Amino acid sequence: MAAGGSPKSVIYAALAGNLLIALTKFGAAFVSGSSAMLSEGVHSLVDTGNQILLLYGIHRAAQPPDGDHPLGYGRELYFWSFIVALLIFSLGAGISIYEGITHIQHPVHISNPLVNYIVLGLSAIFEGITWAIAFREFNRQRGTLGPLEAVTRSKDPTSFIVMFEDSAAMLGIAIAFAGTFAAEQLEMPLLDGMASIGIGAVLGFTALFLARESKSLLIGEPARRSVRESILQTVRSEVGVDSTGALLTVHLAPDQIVAAVEVDFDDEKSAADVERIVDTMENRVRDEHPEIVAIFIKPKAVAASAEPREGRSAPARQDGR
Repeated sequence: MAAGGSPKSVIYAALAGNLLIALTKFGAAFVSGSSAMLSEGVHSLVDTGNQILLLYGIHRAAQPPDGDHPLGYGRELYFWSFIVALLIFSLGAGISIYEGITHIQHPVHISNPLVNYIVLGLSAIFEGITWAIAFREFNRQRGTLGPLEAVTRSKDPTSFIVMFEDSAAMLGIAIAFAGTFAAEQLEMPLLDGMASIGIGAVLGFTALFLARESKSLLIGEPARRSVRESILQTVRSEVGVDSTGALLTVHLAPDQIVAAVEVDFDDEKSAADVERIVDTMENRVRDEHPEIVAIFIKPKAVAASAEPREGRSAPARQDGR
């Protein structure tokens, strides 16, 4: 999954929507004095900042390799995705929970609940549109995988972060509406503060889940099994290759993979022959998988290659999603 293209358009749509929604919610919170509405405004503002950081991460990840970073800057996208998750937790969840506790300790009646209802209704429409755009792109990328499986296997955090943010926003709107309605009908303003805490809890759970997935990508996840098997098949099919040993792959970015494989060459091949085989092998692998930015071929040790063989290859020793 590339880091640009369609995912970028999803982020731009979410950015524009969240900025307008945040301004509207802050205006409603100022007029009505609602804690839940203020929390929702903070939520949308944090989401706006998150989209800017994701776009910056995509831009940085696309920078070409240089002397200081010979394999490029691909992991910048994973770094900024992790920062986004931390911001959702620290700012979004933290401020919402703090605001809720404050309003429970010092309840304030909502002066104009109608404003809240109107703003929440409009926000639901706008968030629903951006959520639909994000979900359509996520569905396109996940193929036949289930939603949760697609997230845990995805190498592109932009494909699911925006969707999860919008999903949390939709749930937050529902909680804010329920809190406003209950506080007004039961004349219990502390319920508005409790709704704010509920919004903070939703954001906290979302942030922890996104942080877990982003951290895994930042540490380094292997290429998909189908890609690993294709690499091994290409290497094994080369004339002059007796078998393969361990295959290691790691994603530097959604469309950037580094691979290293052990190869047992035919003992009768000269050094010059091996060099030609390696060159051909690397070109074939890159032609089949343009996302592989570097592949390293390591000849197996003589002692290892002298062991009796059962078939032409040993299984790859890398596990992963």
